[in-house]
Amino acid sequence: MTIQSEAFGTTKQGEPVTKFILKNSRGNSISLMNWGATLLEVNVPDRDGNLANVNLCFDTLAPYLGSHPYFGSTVGRFCNRIDQGKFSIGDVDHQVTVNAGKHHLHGGKKNFTFQLWEAASYQTDDAVGVKFNLTSPDGQEGFPGEVNATVDYQWNDDNELTVDFTATTDAPTHINLTNHSYWNLGGAGSGSAMGHVATIEADEILDVDDDLIPTGKINTVDGTVFDFRSPRAFGKDVDSLAATKGYDHCFVVRGKPGELRLAARVVDPGSGRVLEIETTQPGMQLYTANHLPGTEGSAGAASHDAFCLETQHYPNTPNRPTFPTTLVKPGETLRETTVHRFTVAHDE
Repeated sequence: MTIQSEAFGTTKQGEPVTKFILKNSRGNSISLMNWGATLLEVNVPDRDGNLANVNLCFDTLAPYLGSHPYFGSTVGRFCNRIDQGKFSIGDVDHQVTVNAGKHHLHGGKKNFTFQLWEAASYQTDDAVGVKFNLTSPDGQEGFPGEVNATVDYQWNDDNELTVDFTATTDAPTHINLTNHSYWNLGGAGSGSAMGHVATIEADEILDVDDDLIPTGKINTVDGTVFDFRSPRAFGKDVDSLAATKGYDHCFVVRGKPGELRLAARVVDPGSGRVLEIETTQPGMQLYTANHLPGTEGSAGAASHDAFCLETQHYPNTPNRPTFPTTLVKPGETLRETTVHRFTVAHDE
């Protein structure tokens, strides 16, 4: 296994950005950068042994410095939505940045995606990795508390990409971290991903209002277009979700939050590539890339040319006390793990 690093440009403030290339003994590789603790390429073989990158990304740093679709990004301090950007901790009310209509989305305007992280690469007996670290000051985007966050990416000979999140704080605050990769197992740029067949380990889904804010109710997937308990193509019913232009919903992952368990399995019948996802997180947002414009701003990718399976805590948790909490207090450490395993199916 090998690790290489190379210059990947500079930020608008002139800070150097580094790209890391992690290759396993099979010759399969991933690449990462310390701007946004971002996952760039994931090069894995199809059923015939042909390598392709299956994660949507840009070839240069410049598109990542401005607004972009969160390609491969680490999203925080709070991923997904918070109703009107408001919540209370004890008897103190907090207002965080409103940047999606009247709501908060993905940590605000200067979120973890648009910051330069410290980075250190390493090698163990069975993996190569890069550990990223960021300190978010008290009051950033309106959130209380100074937060120290780490994202640790590991790549091994079994083509497993493990992402470990940790975070601590010096004051009670809400934290919800995810990786926002856009997958196309046929290869980035190969067209629609709606022929991919998915199995999602979820019996329930969060009920949401017209702004995709959870109401607090949890619905069964039984008899709905959200029932992926048996293999189902993403595109089978995607057009029936006209209001959201496709899937953009949070599934309740079966099993006990905090324990690593299977959340999803996706197969591309064309290439034979398989992605299995295990996570300790309670939820997983399925997003079928509904708003990719098919321009330079999305590396040419159009609507439904990829899918996201963002493991996370539920949206709007700060305002829903019945949801698994996102509140982290001094002396506590948030720890979450998600594993992406890439294999090949020869008979699917």
